[in-house]
Amino acid sequence: GVDVEVTKEGDGKTFPKVGDKVKIHYTGKLTNGKKFDSSVDRGAPFETIIGVGQVIQGWDKGIPLLSLGSKAILRISADHAYGDRGFANLIPANSPLLFEVELLGIS
Repeated sequence: GVDVEVTKEGDGKTFPKVGDKVKIHYTGKLTNGKKFDSSVDRGAPFETIIGVGQVIQGWDKGIPLLSLGSKAILRISADHAYGDRGFANLIPANSPLLFEVELLGIS
């Protein structure tokens, strides 16, 4: 599943719904702390439609729990991440993942 730890409260009233486009800054890490991806490092927020399977299940379930402006840590089990297939040479099979996320926009 996904565990959400809010590290900075957002506005508390504006939450993304299924089908909304969200703009997010994120840093993804393995549980050993090794960073595998970061929109922050690229200097460009990531945009996606939430809740429709465009991203890993952990994001589709965790991001809608955040209000606009929130920062949080998403702890995502392997079965809600990339499962037994892993991802490229970056994420080994059956890896739980940590994402530091900031919800910047909802449209």
